Amino acid sequence: MAERWATFGIDLHLDPSGPGLRRGLTDALREAVRGGRLAPGTRLPSSRSLAADLGIARNTVADAYADLIAEGWLTARQGSGTRVAPRAVPERPAAPTPRRTPGRLPYSLMPGTPDLASFPRAEWLRATRRALAAAPHDALGYGDPRGRPELREALAGYLSRVRGVRADPGHVVVCSGFSHGLQLLSEVLRARGARTLAVEPYGLDVHWDLVHRAGLKTVPLARDALGTRAQDPGDADAVLLNPAHQFPLGGALRPERRAAVVEWARRTGGLILEDDYDGEFRYDRQPVGALQDLDPGRVVHLGTASKSLAPGLRLGWMVVPPWLLPDVVDHGGGSTVSVVEQLALAEFLASGAYDRQVRAARLRYRRRRDALVKALADGAPHVRVTGIAAGLHAVLELPPGTEQSVQRSAVWQGLAVKGLDSFRHPGVTDPVGDALVVGYATPPDHAWNGTLDALLRSLP
Repeated sequence: MAERWATFGIDLHLDPSGPGLRRGLTDALREAVRGGRLAPGTRLPSSRSLAADLGIARNTVADAYADLIAEGWLTARQGSGTRVAPRAVPERPAAPTPRRTPGRLPYSLMPGTPDLASFPRAEWLRATRRALAAAPHDALGYGDPRGRPELREALAGYLSRVRGVRADPGHVVVCSGFSHGLQLLSEVLRARGARTLAVEPYGLDVHWDLVHRAGLKTVPLARDALGTRAQDPGDADAVLLNPAHQFPLGGALRPERRAAVVEWARRTGGLILEDDYDGEFRYDRQPVGALQDLDPGRVVHLGTASKSLAPGLRLGWMVVPPWLLPDVVDHGGGSTVSVVEQLALAEFLASGAYDRQVRAARLRYRRRRDALVKALADGAPHVRVTGIAAGLHAVLELPPGTEQSVQRSAVWQGLAVKGLDSFRHPGVTDPVGDALVVGYATPPDHAWNGTLDALLRSLP
């Protein structure tokens, strides 16, 4: 009987009560339909199956069904089983009127997002199938909090080969994107007694907010004509940098300043958090290697598949110094990341599909960048474009005092854009100037030309 009970088909939760099983079951079914828990058209279990589930006679269930069919609550057809009748729809209270929100603009040059239409769906599906077919059964368990060993090994090899990172698989920790990694590291730093994290003068407020919620204060580094003065973190306990391609201003950290900030970390015991933001996408220069290679003991290297594949995968990684690794693992490590996605990315890397995807994306985004530069040269030659040697965005310098008016004009043209001032740290008192930060990777191909036209119409 136990095997029969376990293998019957449709499940239905009922609690018959009252005098007599038949009446109790009829009342329970009627109330489930009247209250909306069983929607019109819902198929009910067979009388044999429901009787086995409830431990009562099959005739009792059949009689209850017959009563409700006669009352119009249920219907029964040959070959279709017993279902909730279409007319048995309970009255629902009117839903509250939702608050009006601004409509989505038809064009977007918002930075920070790749062209999601170019995600390699077929290749990713094949990688997922191969990875699941080869995975041992214990791969679907709780596993190592650092992440699946297959992915950590594949990442260590890839980062060493492509980014110059000195990565042992045992020191790689999988996380669900850069924000998750930053949150973990901020919590670890605070637990170890840190108070202040130095950040670049322009960046993302969502990252600063994560750091603040962990109990750390953020202070902006100084900036001069050569870029961020990373060599001067002051009294900070740690520093967060985009050394390969700064977001949003777009430059690379100069070699002498890279060496100087590493020397600061060695001298003071400080820690450098290296955000390898879109470091794989470069166009007019040799790739800039990872800062971590200068001192793996004082630098945490963070990367993500958000730009090379898609942010919705929630896949990122950290290469953590050995002395800090136990604390990172104790704070959760990679325990929040889907094992299936980890296995798929490991297969994607090992098969060479990731390299092919990055090369194809690099070519596509370079063409986008070139088209943007040409369109501006032809239609708005007074606008200077910077930060375009790498990455997925450009900075368009505007005449003083025009940033807000250009953004308003863009909205009238149906274009979503971001002004540079929205990326300025509150502690910065000498802003760079008015500009737009244009994410040229964001629009799908079919909207690209219309997006460029809308941008040109928005500029002064």
